[in-house]
Amino acid sequence: MLEYLALVILVVAALILFYGIIAIHDIPYEISKYRNHPHQDAIHYAGWVSLFTLHVLWPFLWIWATLYREDRGWGMAAKKDTDATQSRSDERIARLEAQLENQQASINKLITLAERNQGAGDDSANSQSEQGAE
Repeated sequence: MLEYLALVILVVAALILFYGIIAIHDIPYEISKYRNHPHQDAIHYAGWVSLFTLHVLWPFLWIWATLYREDRGWGMAAKKDTDATQSRSDERIARLEAQLENQQASINKLITLAERNQGAGDDSANSQSEQGAE
């Protein structure tokens, strides 16, 4: 009778150990799912690979899953104020567009002057050739 009890305890311990290892390997995936990580599937598949490599990859998966948070993105620093950054970018774009318009206007003036000078040069060359012909 004690042999059967020992066998039952051994089987239960083996099942608890087996399911415990599977539950532990899935912790990085659960973290990534909770944090809405963009690489959830990759972390989940890598967790299964780690299961077959005796959890060698598991600490790296834990780090990978915990480095991302939806409210701040990657890393440990707080997410920067995107509204202020966006307004600065908009102001900079407006200044650059104004400079571009000024430069375009200057280029157009230079082209107009060059065409006038070229036209005046053609007229003076024509008048000189007419004077030489007389």
